[in-house]
Amino acid sequence: MSLVLAATTTSRDLIVGLDRLRCPQILTQIAMFMVRYLDVLVGEARRMRVARISRGDDPRFLWQVRGFAAGIGALFLRAFERGERVYLAMLSRGYTGRMPPAGPGTGVASAGQWLLAATVPVAAAGVGVTAVLLS
Repeated sequence: MSLVLAATTTSRDLIVGLDRLRCPQILTQIAMFMVRYLDVLVGEARRMRVARISRGDDPRFLWQVRGFAAGIGALFLRAFERGERVYLAMLSRGYTGRMPPAGPGTGVASAGQWLLAATVPVAAAGVGVTAVLLS
């Protein structure tokens, strides 16, 4: 079931679901920011690798591990500084420590939405009962 859930649900929806299940808020916030900025960090690492190779570094040789380690340290510092700038920008825009719900319909489902969602199971049950009664 966990594989089906992971294959059919976006990572953002999984985190929102954890938030609705009352997972500690700090964990869901960290996971949300990680998902949001992972592509940014991967792009930054790719640009740093291209820059290192264009300066003549060949990462295949063992004696050049020092340059690779220095690049990892620089990437960590850049990520930390970027995170700090993003956090300050969020505070200046009114961030209160909780992510606002995204888009319409992110709250509690209304009675109409429950009725609409229940139509398929009710129809399936009706077909099943009819099949049992007619046989």
